[in-house]
Amino acid sequence: MVRIVGVGDNDVDCYLSDGLMYPGGNCFNVSVFARRCGAAAAYVGAVGDDAPGRLIRHVLDTEGVDASHLRVVEGRTAHCVIGHVGGDRQFVSYDLGVSRFEPSRGDLDFIARHDAAHVYQHAGLDGCLGAISLATRLSYDFSTRREPDHRARVAAHCWLASISATESSTAELRGVVGAMHAAGARWVLATRGADGAVLSGNDGWHEITAAPATVVDTLGAGDSFIARVLVGLLRDESPDAVLQAAADEAARTCGYCGAVGYGVPSTVQTGAA
Repeated sequence: MVRIVGVGDNDVDCYLSDGLMYPGGNCFNVSVFARRCGAAAAYVGAVGDDAPGRLIRHVLDTEGVDASHLRVVEGRTAHCVIGHVGGDRQFVSYDLGVSRFEPSRGDLDFIARHDAAHVYQHAGLDGCLGAISLATRLSYDFSTRREPDHRARVAAHCWLASISATESSTAELRGVVGAMHAAGARWVLATRGADGAVLSGNDGWHEITAAPATVVDTLGAGDSFIARVLVGLLRDESPDAVLQAAADEAARTCGYCGAVGYGVPSTVQTGAA
């Protein structure tokens, strides 16, 4: 069984539409989705000793994700306020709370016992990527961050580099993917929303259209796509099979509220009317 650890960001997503908070955050989500896809999964992060933090801890335990390196510290668990337009999420505001941290030597030793570690560009861990990539394969989600120097600097550490490319032409995308490979990335995944996704590696360029979905909420769809691709590549599945399985996983994620579900009445003061 492949072993994947998410390192970095977690929060509760507070939905204005229903008054519920849902556990989330890219690295938290990838760890949960990796476990649902059959991997042994773990999560390294930080939460407060409050209701949102207890929800995150409960979900990790319920889903069978190893949370032995999750810090519980004084302060508020991070939260994000989410609005929706036609099922598509709109980020209204956020509070990082206590989510930022630097991995300890013990964390790095723990990370080294996994086949891959996943980090998100907003987790504040760019200064630690060298140490993480020395410990294990690095999966990094650039999301919509586009600065060429940042992409080149980080791609040098990446086994899997993921980007959001919903507004890029095919020519632009090929240029970005080629540059990331040249910088050192072994695999590059570009998710394109309704237009599907591209996975590029040493054996070439692979594309897939989006799987049919009944869209309730798109939050978490990209994270589930990344998780399934990471699991599949570590299992040595073919790129085309990996993309199909990931597209199906993302479609399922669109069918319910919250990235991984588990909505409960929000205890967070969001400032919303």
